[in-house]
Amino acid sequence: MRIIVGVSGASGVEMSYYLLKALRCVSDMEIFLVVSEGARRTWELESEIPLEKLFALADHVEDNRDMVAIISSGSFVTDGMIVMPCSMKSLAGIVSGYADNLINRAADVCMKEGRKVALVPREMPLSRLHLRNLKEAADLGCVIVPPMLTFYNGPKTMEDQINHVVGKVLLQFEITYDKFKPWNGCDEDA
Repeated sequence: MRIIVGVSGASGVEMSYYLLKALRCVSDMEIFLVVSEGARRTWELESEIPLEKLFALADHVEDNRDMVAIISSGSFVTDGMIVMPCSMKSLAGIVSGYADNLINRAADVCMKEGRKVALVPREMPLSRLHLRNLKEAADLGCVIVPPMLTFYNGPKTMEDQINHVVGKVLLQFEITYDKFKPWNGCDEDA
């Protein structure tokens, strides 16, 4: 498999580190990583993990300004793209086709080629404009996977919550993640 991962400048950039760790465990996985300038700055503000550790998990790290990178072409076949987190700026660019950077161009290419695009939007509360753009993205075929809190699987840590979101995203690509605890139904004796 080949997956493109875009990391935009929204809060929650560290989720992408967990995503790449999970993808790294998939056999025959090739990861193309694009980190926006905003994500680099947000990483400095939010994470104690060196950004180089994120880069080390990818097979290819592309410059977000490189509009001729291999992933900017539809003839380069991938299995799709994940934007995690997806800022409202990136969302707006993706739904309008305004591909002024590599993250937006790669998403545009995946959409035009009929490949899966999963967006993990990070904003709260959502304005009408954000909701309109999310609906438009869904109408255009993107899968929207907001990083919502989970309770049914008994999370104890922030890492448990992040692993839940990562698992939900990977399910969109038919990838099983061992740290994801799915709903197992109700205990009839309860």
